[in-house]
Amino acid sequence: MKQINSYRHKKILVLGLAKSGVTAASLLHRLGAFVTVNDKKPFSENPEAQGLLEQGIKVICGEHPVELLDEGFELIVKNPGIPYNNPIIEAAIERQIPVITEVELAGQISEAPFVGITGTNGKTTTTTLVYEMLNAGGKQPLIAGNIGTVASGVAQEATADNTIVIELSSFQLMGIETFKPKIAIITNLYDAHLDYHGTRNEYKAAKANITKNQSEREYLIVNADQEDTMDIARGSQAKIIPFSTTRELTEGAYLKEGWIFFNGEQVIEITKIALPGRHNLENILSAMAAAKLSGVDNSAIEEVLKTFTGVRHRLQYVADVKGRKFYNDSKATNMLATINALAAFEAPVILLAGGLDRGNEFDELIPYLKNAKALITFGQTAAKLERVGMEAGIKQHQRVDNVDKAVPVAFGFSEPGDVILLSPACASWDQYKTFEVRGDIFIEAVHKLK
Repeated sequence: MKQINSYRHKKILVLGLAKSGVTAASLLHRLGAFVTVNDKKPFSENPEAQGLLEQGIKVICGEHPVELLDEGFELIVKNPGIPYNNPIIEAAIERQIPVITEVELAGQISEAPFVGITGTNGKTTTTTLVYEMLNAGGKQPLIAGNIGTVASGVAQEATADNTIVIELSSFQLMGIETFKPKIAIITNLYDAHLDYHGTRNEYKAAKANITKNQSEREYLIVNADQEDTMDIARGSQAKIIPFSTTRELTEGAYLKEGWIFFNGEQVIEITKIALPGRHNLENILSAMAAAKLSGVDNSAIEEVLKTFTGVRHRLQYVADVKGRKFYNDSKATNMLATINALAAFEAPVILLAGGLDRGNEFDELIPYLKNAKALITFGQTAAKLERVGMEAGIKQHQRVDNVDKAVPVAFGFSEPGDVILLSPACASWDQYKTFEVRGDIFIEAVHKLK
């Protein structure tokens, strides 16, 4: 970790705890700052705040009072989930107090370079693939960011011999000032988080921050099949490395005659890749490009791609039970993710879908349900999905109470050779705390069938 003095004796407010806030507060305290932590959860129910108080850090809990700013803070480190229309953030911006996220701290203290991954879909799979490829290539990678490990915590332990592979959300990227990855990846861009960002252009601008500080000495790996991502590339100072699943490129990563290529070199036959799904080829191409730019040889890349079957809850292969293959795609919280999952299989599919009702319909799924032989629905959107299933010509339907009950019903509709796929097309919050909980229940139910 770099020993920086830029925060010494500065008054800093850490707004919002969770893992990133706790780590940022402890780090800033270690760097000599006068830290105040403010979290909405009451102190009596807040073990994180209690632990920070024991370190000698000032803690204020229960609300976010705008009057806090009268204490003269020079910087705010904001939890990424707190929107910019929060009154205390709006007041800070009006007073010209800088507002950052803890990723900015990670960039300032890290001795290791970063490979940063963002985009709407595929971030976690791509981040994991890059990590596994660098690891197989002997590059001593560390993994961090939105994937679950706090970046500023990992950066404290990293050395110049490591590379930090970091998944970055638009929320995190809005709060950077100097952070720049050696290699940046933008997987794709679709409408998402507009309740937070307000407009698609604001969302796109947040994603573009991943490259705003890059120079010609850094790389931006970008989806050449999307105008929005290429528009970001045109505004970048980095060396652009495109990837495409639809056409051959003069440089970058692409598909040709059943092979994956990088800069004209054959890397691996597509038939040898274990990870299913056409959409995952985007993730594979971008990850492979990052690995090649990092000096990983083809044999290490091939080793990973022959054995990597997916990240938990993201089109994750679970088991073969009496000839039926089960896949857990609980992370599919929108229609696009479910469309991608359905497109991954040629075998007949029994689809398990449903969840939180956000007011939308599901007609966009209809063209992609041609291989679905049965539909098991649950949650608030069950009736809407049943209507779409009937319009798609699916003859076997059943509504159940939850995912646990859906699994044996789906098995009853299936035959050897079928795929039983949990890909809900909806958030989980009507029945489950997180999509991870929903996916874990699915996995447990599958194993009960054995």
